[in-house]
Amino acid sequence: MPRIAEIWRHPIKAHGREQIDQVQLTAGECLPWDRRWAVAHERSCFDTEHPRWQPCGEFSRGAKSPRLQAIRSRVDPGQGHLTLSHPERPDITIDPDSHDGAARFIQWVTPISNGNRMLPARLVRAPGTAMTDTDFASVSLINLATHRAVEAQLGHEISTSRWRGNLLLDGLEAWGEMDWIGKTLRIGAAELEIKERITRCMATTANPETGERDADTLGALKSGWGHQDCGVYGVVTKSGLLSQGNEIEVV
Repeated sequence: MPRIAEIWRHPIKAHGREQIDQVQLTAGECLPWDRRWAVAHERSCFDTEHPRWQPCGEFSRGAKSPRLQAIRSRVDPGQGHLTLSHPERPDITIDPDSHDGAARFIQWVTPISNGNRMLPARLVRAPGTAMTDTDFASVSLINLATHRAVEAQLGHEISTSRWRGNLLLDGLEAWGEMDWIGKTLRIGAAELEIKERITRCMATTANPETGERDADTLGALKSGWGHQDCGVYGVVTKSGLLSQGNEIEVV
C-alpha cells in the first residue's frame, strides 16, 4: 500500500525547505508554514495594503535565480522566527513579519539572486493565504517511483528536493498518481481530493545542494513521456494529523 515517505514545508516561496515528521492538516488550507511568505521582485504589483494571492510571476523564484534552490530553512513556530542557510551565505535568523527581519532577509538573499533578472525587493505575506503556484489552497504530492523513472531517463540520480513537494509518496507504480485526479486519498485521519497535475518549470533543473543548473529535467520529461508534468496537487477536504509512514487509501 502507498505511504507517506517524507513531509516538507517551504516557509518562503522558492526560498528554502524543511523536512518535518508530522503535520496537522486543516480542511481548505495548505500545510501550516508552507509558502507563508513570498519575495516580491522590484517590478512586482503585489499590493501590501490589500494583500491577496498572486501568481508566481510577481515573485522571485528558482526558475529565474537557480541559486535560490540551495536555501534551507528551519521554522521556530513558538517564536515565529525563521532560520535560513545557503552554501554561499552565513546563516541568518529573522522574524519575517518584522520590518527589520524583512529588510535583513532582502540584504541576505540579494547576492544569490540573478542580477540579470528582477531583483528581490520585499518580503510579503497575505494573512490566511499561502503563495502556492495554484489559486487554490493546495498540497503537492510527489511519487518517488515517478522520480526514479525521471532519474533513469536522465541516466543519473537527482535530489527529490528539486520538485519542492509537500508529501513524498512511496509504494506506487511510476506515474500511478496521475490516475488519482478527481479521487480522494485518506491519509491518517486526513483526506485530500486530488485536483490536477503539476507542470514543471526551470527551477527543477537546479541542484538543491549547489544551486547550479546541472540536469535537464524538463527535457527528460518531454522526451520520455511527452509532457513536463511531475506530481499532483491535492486539496485538504478533511482535517487530521498526518505523519511520516502513514498509509494511503484511495476512496
